[in-house]
Amino acid sequence: MWTFGVRKKVRDPKRYLWVLGLIAPMSALLPSQLVLRTGLTVFWWIGPIIIFVIIPVLDWVVGEDGNNPRDEDYELLSNDRYYRWCTYMFLPVQVIGLLIACAMWAGDDLRLIDKLGLAATLGFVSGIGINAAHELGHRVEHLERWLAKIALAQSGYGHFFVEHNRGHHVRVATPDDPASARLGESLWEFLPRSVIGGFRSAIELERTRLRRKDLGWWSIQNHILQAWSMTLVLFGGLIAVFGWRILPYLLLQAVLGAGLLETVNYVEHYGLLRRRKRNGKWARCSPRDSWNSDRLVTNIFLFHLQRHSDHHANPGRRYQTLRSSQESPQLPAGYATMILFAMVPPVWRYVMDRRLMAHLGGDVTKANIQPRKRARILAAHGLDDELRTAA
Repeated sequence: MWTFGVRKKVRDPKRYLWVLGLIAPMSALLPSQLVLRTGLTVFWWIGPIIIFVIIPVLDWVVGEDGNNPRDEDYELLSNDRYYRWCTYMFLPVQVIGLLIACAMWAGDDLRLIDKLGLAATLGFVSGIGINAAHELGHRVEHLERWLAKIALAQSGYGHFFVEHNRGHHVRVATPDDPASARLGESLWEFLPRSVIGGFRSAIELERTRLRRKDLGWWSIQNHILQAWSMTLVLFGGLIAVFGWRILPYLLLQAVLGAGLLETVNYVEHYGLLRRRKRNGKWARCSPRDSWNSDRLVTNIFLFHLQRHSDHHANPGRRYQTLRSSQESPQLPAGYATMILFAMVPPVWRYVMDRRLMAHLGGDVTKANIQPRKRARILAAHGLDDELRTAA
């Protein structure tokens, strides 16, 4: 932006760090070269190594960000196309990595264990690709919404485009939202509920939208069919070129990508419940209704996804303008570390349940509680039968 011949400066100390977000899709390009130069086949698993080892260590070493964009810079930051290109470039790198992986899966040079490691790496890229689609899918520009569907093609999770924007953002932090985890609910209980519930919700939401426009399910305007068609074209094209041998690995990486997304969903809203208004309706989503983490390294890799409280309170904000708020409940670590905790339910409960209770001021009735464990959880907090019924 230029004003009277002088460029107005926008303070963004992370401006040139955002290109590092491309390291995530580039990890699919690394395994063959790392194995070639070191002889260490463990590098076929570079994706999980980066996510579960390198990033948690860097999060711990580098620490929190602590920088929020200034209010006076909001418009300039929002309109600066540099930030958009940081997300746009994710897609071609992602596709190139997938092509290279397919060539390797189709060949006989790799052992089965190495191909599985490469599939795991592609799965993590696919999951982070869903996050890029998440950022693009919130925009009103047609180009970015189409790019979001393209980014979802590798994971086959195209219905996320509908469910996240028109389902999750409406029902977040309520018992009606399949993507909001409940107090007492383990990750392994949450995953099938979220996957199945999100799928059903997306179908119903899109069917209702089409019905209002006097269109049938098989309309070309069906957002879900558009996104699923891209997956069919992508997978069909890859199979035509490389053969059926790649299909198990394509499916495996898609499942891992979707699993990574849903595990992040589990972390983001665990146990949080929006306030009810006097008329019985849910209050507007506030920064208190999403878990936040301001760990710098993971935020760079995930385009500020960890500033999730501001994202839900202000879903129209682009990633570079999201803020961290003291009002938001804070996670003790970045998402990468929290995913590891979530995989072991006793560890998760030990770390998160008391943190949730501290955020709720010790009042467990303000939590989003797993229904079948409600009586047990209330009893554990000393509530008698009358209070349990009132709760």
